[in-house]
Amino acid sequence: MKRFQLLVIVAAITAGLIWLSFYRSRHTSSAAVTALLPKDTLALIHLPDFNRSRAEWHQTDLYQLWAEPAVQDFLQRPRAKIPAPGLEPTLQECESLQMKDAFVAVVTIEHGAWKIVGGFRFKGDSGNAEQIVTNWKTKLLGTAPDLKQETVEYQGHQIQAATSGIVRLSTVRDGQWFFFANDPEQLKPLLDRVDGRVKDPDTALAADDVFATASKRMPFTYTGLAFARIDRLVEKLMPFAADEAPDSADQLGAIRQIRSLCAASSFDGGKIRDTIFVGMPKLLDAGDLTRASLAIATKDTFLYAAGFLNLTNPVPLPSSPGALGWMSGLQKITSALSANGITLEGWNSAFGPELSWVGSWPANSHWPALFATLPVKDQAKASKILSIMTTASDDSADWTHQEKEGVQYFSTRSGGQLFSFSPTIGLSDRMLVAGADTGSVETAMKRSTTGNSDLATSKNFKNAERAVPAAKQTFTYIDPALLYTRLDATLRPMLLMSAAFLPGIAETVDLSKLPAPEIITKHLSPIVMSQSYDGDGYIAESIGPVTVYQTILGVGGLGAAAAVLYQRQTRGLTPSTVPPAITSPAAPSTPPSPSPDESPE
Repeated sequence: MKRFQLLVIVAAITAGLIWLSFYRSRHTSSAAVTALLPKDTLALIHLPDFNRSRAEWHQTDLYQLWAEPAVQDFLQRPRAKIPAPGLEPTLQECESLQMKDAFVAVVTIEHGAWKIVGGFRFKGDSGNAEQIVTNWKTKLLGTAPDLKQETVEYQGHQIQAATSGIVRLSTVRDGQWFFFANDPEQLKPLLDRVDGRVKDPDTALAADDVFATASKRMPFTYTGLAFARIDRLVEKLMPFAADEAPDSADQLGAIRQIRSLCAASSFDGGKIRDTIFVGMPKLLDAGDLTRASLAIATKDTFLYAAGFLNLTNPVPLPSSPGALGWMSGLQKITSALSANGITLEGWNSAFGPELSWVGSWPANSHWPALFATLPVKDQAKASKILSIMTTASDDSADWTHQEKEGVQYFSTRSGGQLFSFSPTIGLSDRMLVAGADTGSVETAMKRSTTGNSDLATSKNFKNAERAVPAAKQTFTYIDPALLYTRLDATLRPMLLMSAAFLPGIAETVDLSKLPAPEIITKHLSPIVMSQSYDGDGYIAESIGPVTVYQTILGVGGLGAAAAVLYQRQTRGLTPSTVPPAITSPAAPSTPPSPSPDESPE
């Protein structure tokens, strides 16, 4: 019996050691960094394990898409036009250092000057590490005639300080740590903490309640973390803004309500997960999302987004006569509502605050249908508001009003000869639906009465919904595979035709090598985001091949790049340069396709 008990104890200890080893290998902690930084640190970026993150990046759906031979073949010509950033040697050097706990922090801002410190831990030969860091400093500072270098002795350490123009860089090594700063005085507190001369943990960032509150919302394992004390940054950067511009005092007050912003990115089963926490008071207490508008989503829906529209304060609008486009029209609408006695309270008594966007693209349609929805509290009040809005929005618009099966429809015609559409607003006793044409809005209104949703019962939607916490404030679902399939079917013929009229495009990209849609879509799983209020701040999570936030930035960047490319191709194009016939451009000879390992990382 005693032998059996001994075996049980040994087995338990062994299991505990195995679990502890696995925990330590997978758990990400910022303790090594936050124990070195001062408690009043304003901002921090932390990269815990370079080699692990790079290995996980190579397993993501996004990298697998990049590595597709057909994608590499298509990108061959545009990549040849763009100078290589030359990052690969630096990445290999970081990998050889086995870099861990790399960080950059803004410790204070004095008289407009940012005091920045950073560093990382390394493994292996210290001489090799010092040589790599010296090479980095040489690349950054160069060999300009005004380069000044000096050595500052501090507690047995040699701080190397260099200045070249406005660039100031000081570095020092302490054991397996390398530190840098733009002011050598900021390195001394770091050295004191590493060497144990300062042992009071209450003076470190790890003891800051605001940081602790934000960081505990971050994932168990992450590849990168960013933290900022927004309220303190505002005080440092705009201390007198409210006095100089009294009208902006309210806006600054709203920003100062944000105590902190903390965000982390991680790799999760080949996907990218972002977690964001914003520490601030709750803006609107409207209960939880109902997602009643989900009923109008179909199996062809590529976008569903729902959140709360905060209309508790007037929206500031430009009053100048030169206000552009939609702002001028919105000013007319708000003025007309005010003239008819419609206040914010009146609007909120007619409509609920839950705003939704639904984008659907049937296979037999050339263009998507996009809807905006609001819940209706009082149909009579809502109808009055819509009547005022439709008569005040544009003097040239001719809005019609009709009723079908208890639903009111406000519609008009817009656009030119090439693109013509009929903006329509449908209003029932439950929901307002606005869309680009009467037929799609009528169909959506009929679906809204059933309470059933083809999208909600689909496998993709269910899996995506389970990948994030239940959304109480905001929810977004994007199906990039469906969207790409529809875009490819619509735009591929147009792109091939445009290449004939803009022959310069062939010098940048070979459209005949555009990958088949199935090659792209097999790497595109749904993107989902949820947001809720958790005690003292808003927390949001997003996951997908890219996240919602990365999608927004990517779409904006691609749109800007496409606009620049189009302007370059059309600049100087005259009727005499237009080819007489529409033919596919011949593809000039190109060098061999680059390896996926040459991708930017």
